[in-house]
Amino acid sequence: LQMAKRMKEKNERNKGKIVLNIIIVVIFLAIVSGVFYFSPNYIKEDYEGKTKILINNNNVTLKMKNDVYIDENNNVFMSMPDIKNYFDKYIEYDKEDGDIVTTSEINIAKLSTEKNTITINGEEEELNSSAIKKGETIYLPFSEISQKVYDVNLEYIKDTNTIIIDSLDRKQETATVNKNTKIKYKPQIFSRTLDKIKENEKVVFIEEKEDWAKVRTIDGTIGYIKKDKLNDLEVVREEKNYINKVDGKINLVWDYYSEYANAPDRKDEKMDGVNVVSPAFFSIMKGSNGEINDNAKEEGKAYIKWAHNNKYQVWAMFSNNSLKDTTSQILNDYEKRESMIENLISLVEKYDIDGVNVDFENMNESDKDVYSRFLIELAPRLKKMGKTLSVDVTAPDGSATWSLCFDRDVIADVSDYVIFMAYDQYGTGSSKAGTTAGYNWVEANIKKFLGQEDVPPEKLVLGIPLYMRTWEEKRDGTYVPNIVNMNDLFDVLPENQVATWDEDLKQYYVEYEKKGKKYKMWIENEKSIGEKINLAKKYNLAGIAFWEKDREPNTEFWTFVKEELN
Repeated sequence: LQMAKRMKEKNERNKGKIVLNIIIVVIFLAIVSGVFYFSPNYIKEDYEGKTKILINNNNVTLKMKNDVYIDENNNVFMSMPDIKNYFDKYIEYDKEDGDIVTTSEINIAKLSTEKNTITINGEEEELNSSAIKKGETIYLPFSEISQKVYDVNLEYIKDTNTIIIDSLDRKQETATVNKNTKIKYKPQIFSRTLDKIKENEKVVFIEEKEDWAKVRTIDGTIGYIKKDKLNDLEVVREEKNYINKVDGKINLVWDYYSEYANAPDRKDEKMDGVNVVSPAFFSIMKGSNGEINDNAKEEGKAYIKWAHNNKYQVWAMFSNNSLKDTTSQILNDYEKRESMIENLISLVEKYDIDGVNVDFENMNESDKDVYSRFLIELAPRLKKMGKTLSVDVTAPDGSATWSLCFDRDVIADVSDYVIFMAYDQYGTGSSKAGTTAGYNWVEANIKKFLGQEDVPPEKLVLGIPLYMRTWEEKRDGTYVPNIVNMNDLFDVLPENQVATWDEDLKQYYVEYEKKGKKYKMWIENEKSIGEKINLAKKYNLAGIAFWEKDREPNTEFWTFVKEELN
């Protein structure tokens, strides 16, 4: 009986142990499941038969549209679609002559599928290989042109079949590993180990994430190690800033003078708060094939000296003089466009100015894309010189030759600043009387620029008129406009006129009679100008610009603008 009792107790103890073991196993499995549930999953990417490609510390191997082609000399060729995706979205191929035109931040290049030559920023040089066609796809000799054109460094690691591409205008930091450690897939202990790295090996430091550092090894493995495993963090390359930016908000004044006149003598003048002047230095000549009229000359040199002495940047205006046919002929011919750009660059170098303000108006709507091409090709040439590119555009949704000829999205993408000429809401061609620049119209168009036109606020400059119009009523009920500068207002407006404030337009409005004729006028004065400056501040725009010098009411006006803007 005692033995049976002991056997029963033993069986019960064994059952208890089994239950306990089951509980322990269940808890262990729950912990393991929890770890794998909460820790990031490891995704094994299939690179079989592919060259691994890293671009600026991003593994893009499986995102490439085409495999790279590597010849027997280890020259790397990359397809045009992939170059378009990663390096130049405006790359263009001319099927007729077999030329490829491609740009980067600071270079424009033309190369061929027929010749082993490339023209970079107007200078031709030899290549070991031309662009090649494989089926319907064009491949560029990327390893040979990577630094020359795109300002990137390419390293091909044959042992691991890996290509590492780094942009040379981006900041790069390196560090030294202080002990043998593992590279993790994600910044967690339980994440998959991708590689092992030995003490004193160098890595590229990418970013930190809490206690972890994202790094890239010499052979191109990207992953995470604990931050305390790194020593000697060092900046080996600083980020490049190509242009000399204006301090604070832009306060620009256009200084127009005819191509038949000399640059104005400003040596005894000073405009408080102004930091950019845009004199009418350069223009297209009628019938030109890319030649540019130089309207700076010796007087222009004196003007530039005056501007720089007063700490104004000089963004020379480059106008097409509204020559629609000549503009079209140049824009639609690559050779003529190239010639015009070369001539403009020579003038920028000659006068050592700070930038160019492109003011092309009255263009064919059908020339919208070739005008964009001109700016795409001009921008890198100026940026390489450290010069600013600003482009004047009109309000969206207007007439074909005044408004629809601009692709504002592309212009904003390639230029440093877009200047919205926010005036002539009712202009010379109107038979209906109205304001030159009403507040509600200006604001509605700013919203269009920032919305449908996709122009970033930090690139948008608001152009403001220093003039208004009188509207003379005719017998048939139509009106004839005449421009009145702000400084001429009280010479035109009869005395003792009562003006009323229009809250929507944020301008004073007046009707009057003079010599038996009836007139209407929407007045621009300091109050209405101040309201427009407030719009630039409300939408955090890059600044303001005034058309034009010598229309302002007095010298104190610039102090008023400075105080309003700041």
